[in-house]
Amino acid sequence: MPQIVTCGRIVLATMAICCLLYTLVILGVGQAITPHTANGSLIQNENGVIVGSEVMAQKFERSEYFWPRPSAVDYNASATGGSNLSPTNPKLRIRAEEILTRLGRTDERPVPADLVTASGSGMDPNITLQAAEFQAQRVAATRGLPLATLMGLLNKHAEKPGGFLTEEPLLNVLLLNIALDSLSR
Repeated sequence: MPQIVTCGRIVLATMAICCLLYTLVILGVGQAITPHTANGSLIQNENGVIVGSEVMAQKFERSEYFWPRPSAVDYNASATGGSNLSPTNPKLRIRAEEILTRLGRTDERPVPADLVTASGSGMDPNITLQAAEFQAQRVAATRGLPLATLMGLLNKHAEKPGGFLTEEPLLNVLLLNIALDSLSR
């Protein structure tokens, strides 16, 4: 019997340290060093309403917005992941052809790969500058904006989040579309 009590104490102490204390320490460090990230990188509109997160893609389908990368999980954050389809699976080809048709592919204007291929998580919030430039004509025409104004907006929001490790500038689609909405007002 004394052995069971001792084992119980060890289990409770281990659970308190690993489940409670460790969690509180990590939460405290996150809040102290990077509170925006620790709280989900939430983005609010001008009315204070949360419209999304900087680190999670959202579905944009209307022609006046920039579209994100395709998502194998239909942008469902509770089910993130890739499709797990092999590169030779005909379903991938069918999906790619549907996307290419929707984007208006022509031989003179190749579609950037990140507009056709889903990311590993299905929730990548960024597109390349090249992918945004590909969509710029459609967005400018739909919104009635000069293309030069829109290209300036793209260059303003393009960044290399990994510094020299990031080859091509990236744009966060949600932040870009919010800036686009404020530009149109």
